[in-house]
Amino acid sequence: MDVRQLEYFLAVVDHGGFNKGAKALFMAQPSLSQAIKALEKDLGSRLFHRIGRRVVLTDAGRALIEPARQVVRSLEVARASVAAVQGLVRGSVVIASMPSPAVEPLSSMVGRFCERHPGVEVVIRDAPVPKAVIELVRTGEAELGLLSAWELPAVTDVTLHPVEEQRFVIVAPPDGPFEPARSLPRERLAGQRLIVGEHGTGLRRLIDEIRASGVELSIAVESEHREAFLPLVLKGVGIGVLAEAWRPIAERAGALVFELDPPASLHLALVGRKGWLTPAAEAFLSVALTYRPSL
Repeated sequence: MDVRQLEYFLAVVDHGGFNKGAKALFMAQPSLSQAIKALEKDLGSRLFHRIGRRVVLTDAGRALIEPARQVVRSLEVARASVAAVQGLVRGSVVIASMPSPAVEPLSSMVGRFCERHPGVEVVIRDAPVPKAVIELVRTGEAELGLLSAWELPAVTDVTLHPVEEQRFVIVAPPDGPFEPARSLPRERLAGQRLIVGEHGTGLRRLIDEIRASGVELSIAVESEHREAFLPLVLKGVGIGVLAEAWRPIAERAGALVFELDPPASLHLALVGRKGWLTPAAEAFLSVALTYRPSL
């Protein structure tokens, strides 16, 4: 077994088949198939069930994914560390982020990092809930992550670096149902139709708590796409509940933004995988940890 075989294996997994995996690797599909067969022979176990043109991971294949990612990532760390002796002028860092933190503070963190290291590519992967961020970092698909949660999770296989707290805000159309004001009591949401996030998010937990307090409200739209909230609000579909990161965008679009009374907040944290990071990831983490909220 060698690292290249593991890279080939992960390409089939990540791209959903041999044809797409071969294209991503810029190699012929028969050559990729032969490489995987050689890996299976070396391991003494089949990694994929081949069903027509489809492939499905076997139990052995699923068991190999995480160790393979760790080996490949360790090789990337080794290569990047040697290259960084001449200065961090190239490379890449993969960051998994939930939607609202990707707006802010991640955009500010990336901006500062790119100013200092313009030759390094930043790749941002979408992760809808904290568990997904942690899983992407833990398995090595991303070196770093950024999550927001009602309470920061207790974890042992990744490292959490608290960043800040972000309050929730209410976003409403300029023509009603509320007059402009700094804050909005929770009971004023009674009778309103809301645009909310999916289960498992802090946004949805907040709505559940408001309902539990006796405020009658209904859900107009449940969406995983935070970027859809503001257009839906401006079209009069409902009232949006968002993290404060969205305030500047919402206000520039003409929406009314209210602080919630009493307030509620999310805790934000950077997530780092255990063990060595590539120099690019180390540099990004160093820049990100100097972040100070400006909202």
